[in-house]
Amino acid sequence: MVDDAEQKCTGTCATVDQTVDTFEMPGQVTDSQVLRDLATRIRINSVEATSAAKSGHPTSSSSIAEILSVLFFNTMRYKVSAPRDPSSDRLVLSKGHAAPALYAAWVENGLVPAAELRQLRQVGSDLEGHPTPRLAFVDVATGSLGQGLAMADGMAYVGKYVDKVDFRTYCLIGDGESAEGSIWESIAFASHYKLDNLVLIVDVNRLGQTEETMLGHHLDMYKRRLEAFDFNAMVVDGHDVDALIKAFDAAAATKGKPTAIIAKTFKGKDFPGVEDKDNWHGKPLGAQSEKVLAHLNSLLKVKGKLKFTIPPTVTLAPAVSISNIKLTSPPSYKKGDMLATRSAYGTALVKLAKSNPRVMAFDGDMKNSTFSEELMKFNPDEFVECFIAEQNLVGVAVGAACRDRVVAFVSTFAAFLTRAFDQFRMAAISQSNINVCGSHCGVSIGEDGPSQMALEDIAMFRTIPGSTIFYPADVVATERAMELAANTPGITFIRTSRPPTAVIYSNDQTFQIGKANIVLSSTKDQILIIAGGVTIQESMLAANTLLQTGIGARVMDPFTIKPIDKEGIISHAKEVGGRILVVEDHYPEGGIGEAVLAAVAEEKGIQVKLVAIPRVPRSGKTADLLSLYGIDAKGIVEHVKNALKM
Repeated sequence: MVDDAEQKCTGTCATVDQTVDTFEMPGQVTDSQVLRDLATRIRINSVEATSAAKSGHPTSSSSIAEILSVLFFNTMRYKVSAPRDPSSDRLVLSKGHAAPALYAAWVENGLVPAAELRQLRQVGSDLEGHPTPRLAFVDVATGSLGQGLAMADGMAYVGKYVDKVDFRTYCLIGDGESAEGSIWESIAFASHYKLDNLVLIVDVNRLGQTEETMLGHHLDMYKRRLEAFDFNAMVVDGHDVDALIKAFDAAAATKGKPTAIIAKTFKGKDFPGVEDKDNWHGKPLGAQSEKVLAHLNSLLKVKGKLKFTIPPTVTLAPAVSISNIKLTSPPSYKKGDMLATRSAYGTALVKLAKSNPRVMAFDGDMKNSTFSEELMKFNPDEFVECFIAEQNLVGVAVGAACRDRVVAFVSTFAAFLTRAFDQFRMAAISQSNINVCGSHCGVSIGEDGPSQMALEDIAMFRTIPGSTIFYPADVVATERAMELAANTPGITFIRTSRPPTAVIYSNDQTFQIGKANIVLSSTKDQILIIAGGVTIQESMLAANTLLQTGIGARVMDPFTIKPIDKEGIISHAKEVGGRILVVEDHYPEGGIGEAVLAAVAEEKGIQVKLVAIPRVPRSGKTADLLSLYGIDAKGIVEHVKNALKM
């Protein structure tokens, strides 16, 4: 943890001294009036910013003005001078389109220069249309609705069970996004783990983008649903600052269950002619703005500086370091032994956790298949069962990793990760560091059939900006991939296999991200075979068979598919006459083959033949399926012979 004096603001921010948390004003105005005036100022700033941008969501910002006023200037404990202090309360604005209101709150507490608001949504400004961690006061990107609560769950879990400190996590969602199933996954998680340091705030402003929301202003229906999940649920007037203060105080006093504050609000509150009207979602006020601003300014009781005090943090989070994480012992295997790469995932998790207790595993009720249960057995405090709710699983891990509190490893069947693609997409925008292991990849899983076979997972993770994709060929490579992943920024994906495969590497083998290894070669090589996982094993068998007929085939293990070893591929391809055969247990679209094609696209004299799973597969024994789709040793022999005829 960085000392307070050393904390530096990143992104859009002013130079802030903690003394700015108190502003002077005439002594005749009540604290409640100060909060009402601050809410009005948030509305004014939201209208002016969206009018300058000629786009944005002033009406959605208006409905949460009092909520933000009470949170920022009465309830939340934080440091303006250190927005990401690990001891401070957290706020996740899940309804990210109301970003102007969030930015306006940080203007009022002195962190963001007021002039910056006029650059909202402009190229070069960190005040984007939806909040992202480009800003020092934003932990996670939101706006793809239904994700904020899972991230808040992860933050609250770490606070309660890992850091064991008194910070509280507030998550503000819109009533429209409560229709997202991921929200209810996250509600179930919060209830199961009794996250009494979590406060869910539902902004029930009744109106969605095109019509009234599913429940409109039927607040009791929200209350009954949340109480069914064992939340302490309260209905309040979301524009009554005194009622909000009482609700937040009640939430702080509630033990053993999370709290939900169901706030009845109005879209466009205090906007004459606009309040609670359809067809104003996502629109600046245009010609209405002058009239609205005049009315809002007339509501202000104090025109100058306002006095408020931001409560200090209560307990200090422990200092932790999550850098330079190592395996406590090197891999210890015997060449030729048959072991599934997924088993090494569990082995490496324990070794990494022994090195650093901040290594944590998050699993989706697959722990005995992914082998993450090994960490649970070693130390249950470092394992989080997220059950069969993959979107929440990923979101919780993203939240847990915020502010560099833990090193998060997420695991389940790789096929099921497709459900959480939007969470991975947003995790990249959140600049998140999470490590993902997808097991049971490809047709090699056998009899379970296509619903369980991950055949699009490499393609999915290749599209994620800044991602790193490991495809270890054996258990030695898997352990080293885990070690590298733990120290690699961004999203990492480790693809592991179900069937046992032979150990091909020595225990002291060195692995590097973006560096391929040649696992078999001869002086007669006429073709370069590039494969991954189970097809590495089959390619080596094929190469040995071919060599007996006088045909040399060099076998390359790329180790990482992204980044792929472009220089190594081109160099070795040229050494064998420019012929490449890619064999993979994945659909052709977006897999290893297309990564290789992209690598050699500008090179003359190189031909690439791709063999992949050409269609939706079927159930069967592993060996039968590899044979059926031509990716076993026998099939690879024929593919090589055909390629040499080209």
